[in-house]
Amino acid sequence: MEYAPSDLSQRERYKVLTSFVLPRPIAWVTTVGPTGVVNAAPFSFFNVFCEAPPLCMFASNNRADGRPKDTLVNIRRSGEFVVNLTDEPLAQAMHESSGDFPPEIGEPSWLGLKLAPSSKVAVPRLADTPWAMECKTWKIIDVNGDRVLVMGEGVNFHIRDELWDREAMRVHMERYHPIGRMFADRYCRTDDRVIFPAAQGPVGK
Repeated sequence: MEYAPSDLSQRERYKVLTSFVLPRPIAWVTTVGPTGVVNAAPFSFFNVFCEAPPLCMFASNNRADGRPKDTLVNIRRSGEFVVNLTDEPLAQAMHESSGDFPPEIGEPSWLGLKLAPSSKVAVPRLADTPWAMECKTWKIIDVNGDRVLVMGEGVNFHIRDELWDREAMRVHMERYHPIGRMFADRYCRTDDRVIFPAAQGPVGK
């Protein structure tokens, strides 16, 4: 079967995309509101896509009533945010933080998540996450007035000590248990892994 996107409703296009483009990494984005409240919200239309400079991008859609989400409001004001990644011990809290929180209630304080200061931005990171990237806004692109693409430049990395081999510059995969987003309320573990030998191609054979 095939569909032309123009023949589908926005919700149907979303379901087609999120049902097959998976698992998706999750950006658990922390920002700071105008009164100092720390916001933490997950976004699964997310990935990194460059290393020079380190760039990431996530998409923030508007609330049902048309208002922008707190994350976007805070980023537009300050130009700073932190992308935190989630592993299995934090997955439930990450999911709970996707609920409807008013701006005056910070998800970290409500859910009992520990914060740690960042080094190069004013926004704190989530202390227990396996990896975090402090970001400054690189570009913001409005999409049709109801969704915004936020591109951030990574200016500092935080890695949980036991996950990283500093000499080899490699992650200890047996210790790292990230969570991926599927669709609706479904997530996946990533411990069932396959290793293939390096591809040679016709020149190498």
